[in-house]
Amino acid sequence: MGVPAQQQAEYGADYQRPRYSIGEVSERSGLTRDTLRWYERIGLMDYVGRDHAGQRRFSDRDLDWLELIGKLRRTGMSVADMVRYAELVRAGDSTFPERLEMFRRTRADVLAQIEELQQTVAVLDCKIANYEGDPRADWRAVSKRRVSEGIQP
Repeated sequence: MGVPAQQQAEYGADYQRPRYSIGEVSERSGLTRDTLRWYERIGLMDYVGRDHAGQRRFSDRDLDWLELIGKLRRTGMSVADMVRYAELVRAGDSTFPERLEMFRRTRADVLAQIEELQQTVAVLDCKIANYEGDPRADWRAVSKRRVSEGIQP
């Protein structure tokens, strides 16, 4: 899911071939088996293949999807939005504009988080300098300077 058909063809037929057990995917992805089952149940994962005994079998395509989902989780994207994205992917190319807008919004949110973290690092640097003996290091001045430069605290 999430990889255009042209790229899938380049990866070869094995890209979608179910081959990994839930335990192997859990180990590779760092997600618990329960989380993987939950992702499937809520529609975050597309159909997961089954072997002759009915056991889940995941493909390289599934592993790539889980990696993307992991990155989206780290952005702070809600599970509901990730499920919506999965639905859009399954709906096909006609949903590109909506998917593009989702990613643009998420990117803007991530850039705001980065800016906030940069401010936090600047404050920490001041506190470290202060504890290392520089009495001039004042974290409040750094915060005020960043606000006066138009950077939100």
